[in-house]
Amino acid sequence: MSAMQDSPDKTPVRILHLEDSRVDHALVKFALQRSQLFSEVVLVDTVDDFRRELETGSFDVVLADYHLPGFTGMDAWDVVTEMGLTIPFIILSGAIGEAAAVDAMHRGVSDYLLKDSMHRLSHVIQRAIEVAQTRRAADAAGAELAESRRRLAELAEHLQTSIEQERADIAREIHDDIGGALAAVKLDLALIGRRTEDASAQSHLVSAMEMLQHALDASQRIMMNLRPPILDQGLVAAVLWLASGFERRTRLRTVVRRSSETLDVPREVQLVAYRTAQEALTNINKHAEATAVDIDLSDGEGVLTLEVTDNGKGLDAHSLRKAKSFGLLGLRERAAKVGGWLDVSSSPKGTSVILSVPLHTPTPNLSENAAKASEEPDDQSDFV
Repeated sequence: MSAMQDSPDKTPVRILHLEDSRVDHALVKFALQRSQLFSEVVLVDTVDDFRRELETGSFDVVLADYHLPGFTGMDAWDVVTEMGLTIPFIILSGAIGEAAAVDAMHRGVSDYLLKDSMHRLSHVIQRAIEVAQTRRAADAAGAELAESRRRLAELAEHLQTSIEQERADIAREIHDDIGGALAAVKLDLALIGRRTEDASAQSHLVSAMEMLQHALDASQRIMMNLRPPILDQGLVAAVLWLASGFERRTRLRTVVRRSSETLDVPREVQLVAYRTAQEALTNINKHAEATAVDIDLSDGEGVLTLEVTDNGKGLDAHSLRKAKSFGLLGLRERAAKVGGWLDVSSSPKGTSVILSVPLHTPTPNLSENAAKASEEPDDQSDFV
């Protein structure tokens, strides 16, 4: 059963009306006619007919009486939710208690209207449709944003894995080709030095040997940064080695405190923790103007915690939020990759970077390539 007000250039609002009273149905049609809402109303009075119309028809809104023979309007709402529909649903009742009305709204019903306020029906219908459209648009935008973030995360992981592989290849070439060539040259110079007694030549040889040793040390340092073998000895040893080198280069007092000499940490978590400590120390050296650094490493209560704290000038809120904080963003992405999180707090008394990773739990977002990778790339970009 249906009714329609004619309009040549508009699409009618299709309304499914669940009502057992023909008089009340006629009042609904009359109210819609008076409000000049271009509409088409289909009447049903049983749950089976209601379900069939929802399955076969296309409706913009549902009007449902609250009290019906053998069931209620909320039973009809359960049918709508069971079918996974997002159609606006309005309770239209002659008498509905405040508690029932509040419960209906909490359960997701769009609105309710008393039958003695029928003059407001058109307004309530249009508002419910507008709210539903806005909600659907927001859901679609949210789904699109989530998909974009997922694809971006996949791209970031792919790029990170590709960069890591490239750096591992570079480290191997430095070790095999450059390192090998420099070592051979050093041997040749040493041989020449033993076979000549010319003072001038000896002086040049000493200078050349010093420069060659500098090049060997530099290549070793670059190779270690690209693919540090120290991690094979465990996270504690790697952090101690990193702190020792940082203290030696910067002359900043650097203290490492650890809960034990060895920590049972998965390989991928070790890499994240090591790179976090490395990035934090790089940032301290470049920006903090600190005189001391403290590193705390523990695995208490099943959570790996790495905290790097300095006594420098700190970072302001704008610096922490600015768009090009790629170092900090990268650390957070790495932490999330192994199921952890990163916190950064700063004040005029210094900055603290805290990495927390639950242990002995599956780590999300680890692709097969990433799991096989022996190292993550050494991102030397700044936090800020």
